[in-house]
Amino acid sequence: MFLGKLRNRMATRRLSLREKLTLSMSAIAVVLVVSGIILWMEYRSMSSYVSGLIADNINSINVAQKLSEVTNTYNLDILSVIGDESARLPNFNQEEFVSKCDSLKKNLTSVNLLPLADSVMYSYSAYMLTTLELEDVLLSDFIDSRTWYFDRLQPKYNRLRGDIDKLSAGMYNDLKRNSLTFDRGLFRSIIPGFGAIAVGLLLIVLLLFFIMAYYVNPIYKMLDALKNYRSYNKKYTYTFEGDDQLAELNSGISEMASENHQLRKRLSALRNSTIEQTRQ
Repeated sequence: MFLGKLRNRMATRRLSLREKLTLSMSAIAVVLVVSGIILWMEYRSMSSYVSGLIADNINSINVAQKLSEVTNTYNLDILSVIGDESARLPNFNQEEFVSKCDSLKKNLTSVNLLPLADSVMYSYSAYMLTTLELEDVLLSDFIDSRTWYFDRLQPKYNRLRGDIDKLSAGMYNDLKRNSLTFDRGLFRSIIPGFGAIAVGLLLIVLLLFFIMAYYVNPIYKMLDALKNYRSYNKKYTYTFEGDDQLAELNSGISEMASENHQLRKRLSALRNSTIEQTRQ
């Protein structure tokens, strides 16, 4: 019962002018705040996306450097075997190399880098296929191992190293491009939006203050003065500075109230004189 009465009372209650203005301005402010939240969420999403691209670029560059170091170490081991034919043949973890190449291709952020990654695999296959000849070269009495190394194996290694360097350079350029995208495009598109929302909220506050100070408050004071005049027969004395229509309206109300007040006095005096004459 109590909740029902309260609900009916709130439903039948009329909003005041001040409440209507505050409600309308608050609605606009809420829209701006929600827009700011959406903009911030878009910023966070874009920032996370670009950060992920940059992290993938850095990880890919590190993997390419490890591939280069592994192949360089293996190539030097082969050279040491050529210099000392009694040494044991070097081992190379081909599965790890291939798995790193596959992970590198999966983490590439640009389609243009895929041909470079494929070139690395082709060069690696050619290089490893040539290294399989090492044991036969060491056992052969007709093949000079040094000549085989520098004329046949080293060009394959140089090509593999060059393809890895090209891939690393491409990934570095992609990293640089993603960083510039994050620094320039993202902030240039987000910061003006936040600035516009902040300016909009500030304008709403200033507009609400202006309307309240120069229009709403004078109307409320005019109503209070008019209430005192009607209920307590007090003189309408409210005045404020201004030369707009509201000041003109207040001046007209003051004149009408003054004339009505004088008319009331005359009617009261006339009524009193009539009563005295009747008594006499």
